Amino acid sequence: MKIVIHHNPACGTSRNVLDILKAAGYEPEVVEYLKAGWTRPQLEALFAAAGITPRQALRETKSPAKELGLLEEGVSDEAILAAMVEHPVLVNRPIVVTPKGTKLCRPSEAVLDLIDRYPPGPFLKEDGQVLIDETGKRVG
Repeated sequence: MKIVIHHNPACGTSRNVLDILKAAGYEPEVVEYLKAGWTRPQLEALFAAAGITPRQALRETKSPAKELGLLEEGVSDEAILAAMVEHPVLVNRPIVVTPKGTKLCRPSEAVLDLIDRYPPGPFLKEDGQVLIDETGKRVG
């Protein structure tokens, strides 16, 4: 199963998703989007595949979204997309692409909907929350 994760290594949620994928035995293609950047067609395709709008994918905290006026009512998707291309940090993460679908995986356990097998249990997130119990079943 080919998996691509648009990843920010400084983000705990993104690290959790990558850890889940690796612990489940996958070798995802890791795209560090803060280094690689985005193209408008790439973002449009990812958002369409995930069924989300640019506004839904906008990272509102720990980004320049407020300073750029992107949180104001009435800001168009076109303006948000243009800003995301110029400032990659504006895109919330991680976005994961698998043959089962594309998803903005927040919270990190959302990635479990996109894979065929889970990590062996028990499996915990960085904060200690149990995702997979000792019997290998998804928690929550």
